[in-house]
Amino acid sequence: MERTSIRLGGIELTSPVMNASGPHSAEKGEILELSARHRGAILFKSCNVAGLEAPDNLKNRGVEHFAALARELTKQGKTVFGSVVGNNDAELVNVAKILDHAGVKVLELNLADDYVQNSVGAFASLDRLKDVIGRVRREVQAVLAVKIPPKLSLDPSAVADLFKQGGVGIAVCANDLAKDFTVDLETGITPSAQRTVSQVHTFFQAGGGLLDIVAVGGINGGRDAYIAHLTGAKAVQVGSALIKEGAGALGRIDRELDNLLSENSKSSVNEIIGALRFQG
Repeated sequence: MERTSIRLGGIELTSPVMNASGPHSAEKGEILELSARHRGAILFKSCNVAGLEAPDNLKNRGVEHFAALARELTKQGKTVFGSVVGNNDAELVNVAKILDHAGVKVLELNLADDYVQNSVGAFASLDRLKDVIGRVRREVQAVLAVKIPPKLSLDPSAVADLFKQGGVGIAVCANDLAKDFTVDLETGITPSAQRTVSQVHTFFQAGGGLLDIVAVGGINGGRDAYIAHLTGAKAVQVGSALIKEGAGALGRIDRELDNLLSENSKSSVNEIIGALRFQG
């Protein structure tokens, strides 16, 4: 489906749809199933050096487990993304380096999770964030993505500028649209005054076209993905639908998105990224 092909952080992808870190992305069997059934990128569950038993959302077998899978999948031509956590700067760097050497194309620094926020505290200040990102950036070749806390205390524009200056290519942002948000898919017009409608939209505007945005949360169908793209997302991560439906959810959403693009006379998903307009 050429309509849904994108370039994320400079990486060519055959689909803007991927799994969120966590669902269906921890054990070898489920990862291989996801890889076989989805033509787009695969994102591993967040991992640290030795593995974790708690908290449950970060339960993992450790970075070497994922590095071995990355080597196996990249040999098959699959595009693999890794997700990094740790309880100190050195661990973040170590995990990132191992995944980088294993061939992952994008490293998502999961600095938003409470486990990392309470230990590393990357978002405590702009200086602290710059320091953490810089330590990783100097040690790896992969594209860097940073997951933003849903409740960000720092100024989004300042964070976006820091990312652009510090070698971060992708911001992973909350798709936290209001439940009553409405938009006409064909025109991209929403009946309201100019404003920011989500964290995705905020960082798309702050990035000024130099920062790719990935939307996470609330992507259960092609329409959800389409709207996320309108607000500025280059790609979307799927969680709940993957838990409910299994590996086939990603392909379904990709097909639904492709159909909506066709119905609205769009030749590429790139035509709608950030195309939201206000009227009211």
